[in-house]
Amino acid sequence: MKFFGETILVADDDPYVQEALKDRLESLGCRVLQATDGLQAVEIIERQTPHMAFLDIEMPGMKGLDVLREIRKRDHNLPVVIITAYGTIGLAVEAMKEGAYDFIAKPFQGGHIALVVQKALEKERLTREVEVLSEQIDKRYQLIIGASLEMNRALDSARKAAISSSTVLLLGESGTGKEVFAHAIHNWSERKDKPFVAINCVGLSRELLESELFGHEKGAFTGASELKKGKIELAHGGTVFLDEVGDISAELQTKLLRFLQEREFERVGGVKPISVDVRIIAATNRDLENALQTGQFRADLFYRLNVVPIALPPLRQRRADIPVLAAYFLQRFAVETKKRFTDISPDAAESLLAYDWPGNVRELANVIERAVVLGQGPELTLLDLPVNVVSAAPGPAIESSNYHDAVDAYRRELITKTLEQAQGSRAAAAKMLGLQRTYLSRLIKSLGIE
Repeated sequence: MKFFGETILVADDDPYVQEALKDRLESLGCRVLQATDGLQAVEIIERQTPHMAFLDIEMPGMKGLDVLREIRKRDHNLPVVIITAYGTIGLAVEAMKEGAYDFIAKPFQGGHIALVVQKALEKERLTREVEVLSEQIDKRYQLIIGASLEMNRALDSARKAAISSSTVLLLGESGTGKEVFAHAIHNWSERKDKPFVAINCVGLSRELLESELFGHEKGAFTGASELKKGKIELAHGGTVFLDEVGDISAELQTKLLRFLQEREFERVGGVKPISVDVRIIAATNRDLENALQTGQFRADLFYRLNVVPIALPPLRQRRADIPVLAAYFLQRFAVETKKRFTDISPDAAESLLAYDWPGNVRELANVIERAVVLGQGPELTLLDLPVNVVSAAPGPAIESSNYHDAVDAYRRELITKTLEQAQGSRAAAAKMLGLQRTYLSRLIKSLGIE
């Protein structure tokens, strides 16, 4: 039975118990943190967020039961195993009522420890995955909700548009989240229980794209051996998302315009009109108004699509969202890769904020995924980021060449800027930085930030 570097706290004032548990847990492949009293245990849990904890029921300074209560205030799901001695079984039972996962009595057997750890870590992993999946289901498009005014304006327009069946045109650079917005609009609408069908209008020939959109009759062209329904027909009652609509050919623009006007079409090779009820959401990263001037896009089609235009700002214009998105992707990819990443170091966060993100949210997601896959954790650091992202961060004016002074200067500048963005709210600043609020408060005090 081997584990994969999971972190386990052992809190016991008996050095023999400490070493015995440490040796056994390390032999299983776990990383062990040690505390000799209850206060130290609480501090370690707050700072390093282990996967599980062993707590002696009787410790100096702060009893194991009190430590358990403090843990439950911070983390409802951390598995806690109580260590008991003869005469304290009653306290162990009380601890179980307070939310302890299990208890072990001294002296304990190595095989029993391995079984307890296996079951506790499995419970912790399943609980964490269920929480993440539940959050993704309940708030499926939370990553489009940022702290920036620009994104909240776009989101407000999307919510208002969702209650109608009007055509929506999403405008923005590649990677700004246009398909995510389209999904959100569909799910906020009365059509949410009907199909959502996405069609990428780039990369297909005119003939293939026409067949994808409208379908074809048997024998309509060479290779058409049977009737095929198009995606617009399959989406009846739901939503059709036309991604990169600015790149479709002039001939298809004409057929799409007729469909938008009359809500009916013919399959390729067909003569019978087919009526469908679908809501159209289109998206493009092209400047369609300029395409109108050059004759590359039909004006009448543009006006049919541009009923409710929503512009999605590039990431460089909403930097306040970068920490929120980075923290989201860090949690998501940590779960997917089963690796322990808990936060982003201040200097790495500074680099993420300074970089211009030409690929926008998609590029940020790729950078964080790469960092998680190749990094060691539990903290994402500068060493985990690509050189182009790291080099974007401006260096603060440092009066000393001392390494620790330089690090403090970076931290001081980053925290000060984040507090300004958060309008002085430590809770909001901690969330943006991906830190515990209490840890941020200690940093503010130690760095002498007003």
